[in-house]
Amino acid sequence: MPTQHYRFQARNERGELIAGVLSADSVAGAAQLLRARGDHVVQLVPIVAGGDDIRATLRKFNYASGPSQKDILDFTTQLAVMIRAGISIRAALEGIADQVQNVKFRRILAQIKADVESGKQFSEAIAKHPKLFGALYVNMVKASEMSGSFSRMLDRIAAYLAQEIETRKMVIGASIYPGIIATMAVSTTVFLLTFVLPSFAGVFKGKEDALPGPTRFLMTLSSFMVEWWWLLLLAAFMGIGGFLAFIRTEVGGNWWDRFKISAPLIRRMFRALYISRSLQTMGELLNAGVPMLDTIAITGDISGNRHYKRMWRSVYGAVKQGKKVQTQLARSTLLPRSVIQMISAGEESGKLGEVLDEISIFYAKALKDAIKTVTSMIEPIMIVLMGSVVGFIAMAIILPIFKMSSLVSGK
Repeated sequence: MPTQHYRFQARNERGELIAGVLSADSVAGAAQLLRARGDHVVQLVPIVAGGDDIRATLRKFNYASGPSQKDILDFTTQLAVMIRAGISIRAALEGIADQVQNVKFRRILAQIKADVESGKQFSEAIAKHPKLFGALYVNMVKASEMSGSFSRMLDRIAAYLAQEIETRKMVIGASIYPGIIATMAVSTTVFLLTFVLPSFAGVFKGKEDALPGPTRFLMTLSSFMVEWWWLLLLAAFMGIGGFLAFIRTEVGGNWWDRFKISAPLIRRMFRALYISRSLQTMGELLNAGVPMLDTIAITGDISGNRHYKRMWRSVYGAVKQGKKVQTQLARSTLLPRSVIQMISAGEESGKLGEVLDEISIFYAKALKDAIKTVTSMIEPIMIVLMGSVVGFIAMAIILPIFKMSSLVSGK
């Protein structure tokens, strides 16, 4: 590992505050060097060449944007390393904030640091920012504060966040490709109807009655598109806007969430996504020592689908009445029977958290396979549809030309 330079502040054996620069392989190595000298680490941050100029430049671009999930992952990873190196949480927050490029995130970290300095627990401080630190993050941190495994829990949270980011990238990546193909198909069709087909209008002028049905239909559609293109564009924007507004309503959201888990081509992918996310969340919380009822409530909120959320709410009600988790899950069709049987075995053996971890790993792999399958199936389907549309337009143009040629040769 290459040597890195670190700027530090520490208190020596006489309690005096000292500062300087040292070189080490890692943050942990730098902290170890200071402790070996008998110093107590106050602040320890890496020095980046040209860092001040770079930060000043990037702050201009990051002033308005809020922190991303990747920022939270980086923060969690750095905090885990620094806590494990023996740096106090106040000094760690200060050191990380000094390196953060996002202005809004830096302000939030300053608020968290101020709350910690005022005597609040770290979990209480981050709970004030629920958009960045969700219920799972807060509850896992709270459990670690009680058990004394703070740095290990941060590692688990970082691993969970990394998995979430990877899953989101896979799902988005799977939707980008068919979106590009669909855009190309629509663009090609519009080009043929508005630029290519009108050039044949003069050839067919006065012979409209003799044209085949497909050609007359396309000629009429082409004329309408050329004359009323603005109306079609407005209708397209209104249709997309109306659909997005509809799925934000309760009725529309229920329909859309049901469609994603029941449509033939994509249901396997989305079911694997929701099952993997739900069971991984539940397993992480149980292994962290979070109470069962809190775990189930958080799992439902994080599931990402209204129907799965309702399923976990029903489980919450059943467990609150003293029933087992698998008792209520057995009434639902959203989880495979095999998964429910494994959850039942985990409950009976007292190793539910471990079982859920294994199931979530299996479904994470199943999600990757489902995404590959969907992508491989969409490609030929889109090519066939695009070829059919272009072929129909070509046929509508060529057919009357052949018909006229036969009439002329017949004469």
